[in-house]
Amino acid sequence: MAITTIKETLFEHQMVIDSVKRVSTTERLPRIDKYTELRERLLPFCRLQKGEIWIDPVAGHRVGVLDATCRKDVLKIMHAEKTSLIINDPPYNIKVGNANTANLAKIDIEEYLCFSRAWVQNALEIMEDHAHLYIWIGADYTDNFQPLPDFMIMMREFPELRPRNFITMRKQRGYGTSKNWMWVRQELLYYVKGNPGFNVEAEYTDIPKILRGYYKEVNGQMTENLERSRSGTIRAGNVWVDIQQVFYRLEENVPGCYAQKPLKAIERIIAASTQNGDLVVDFFAHSGTTLIAGEKLGRKVYTFDIDPIFAELTIRRLEHYRKTGKPGWQWRSPFPELER
Repeated sequence: MAITTIKETLFEHQMVIDSVKRVSTTERLPRIDKYTELRERLLPFCRLQKGEIWIDPVAGHRVGVLDATCRKDVLKIMHAEKTSLIINDPPYNIKVGNANTANLAKIDIEEYLCFSRAWVQNALEIMEDHAHLYIWIGADYTDNFQPLPDFMIMMREFPELRPRNFITMRKQRGYGTSKNWMWVRQELLYYVKGNPGFNVEAEYTDIPKILRGYYKEVNGQMTENLERSRSGTIRAGNVWVDIQQVFYRLEENVPGCYAQKPLKAIERIIAASTQNGDLVVDFFAHSGTTLIAGEKLGRKVYTFDIDPIFAELTIRRLEHYRKTGKPGWQWRSPFPELER
């Protein structure tokens, strides 16, 4: 690494530390995948190395440092078990936050599709005959919206998987320019294998129903939708506007993780697609949100990440939740050893 780059990185990191002294709500840990020196300081605190798996002694969760594209790695964490739900948040092949890093890199689209085929095939092998597969994905509008359309077409190569829905989550914070609409959407693809069950009751939001209309004759009497409703709130549908994107104001925030997903979104998926005690699998642990959601809802979770730092974060987040009842650190550091 060039000396100039190292100096610039250390300067940026110091700026973060200085800002913490001025404003208590500034995240204590900068973006982990972006700073080489920071990663080198964090690695000694990681309890897992490549190929290793941590087994939770309380609920039987498993966290590993494994490769999603390696069949041997995926089968290693499963121990011949099958799952009825997989929630994957792979890299989007987008230069995230103006930083092309090892964890969130932009590569040739064909190379990205080869990567995707490998992990999808591995996912398919560990799914039960009737199972759900959710995939968070992105679209780079500066590059013909790839990889979203390319990925969707690639999925046609797996006839065992049928598309069930195309969900959009509305983010509270977006990005854009003065010459474009602000980008506030996050796409979620939903596929099924076989004919798995679905808990529609779990799909209701906290948003109250206020609009009358949609008249329909029932038993010879004309009724409107509020009279026929099973709930006083609206269903989420495939456009989620009631879930706030994670950022430093939320208790669930995990400093250092750039691609974190809202806990409420993962809880919604798990509640709708599984029963108590079911096994949930996540190939890309990152900040450990799927593990926390599973812990809260009484599901066993097997998750892994190719990066030992994010695997460690995932374990620490579970331990932190059990100790404090808090699902994250908000702006505080998950690695207090650095501050000491």
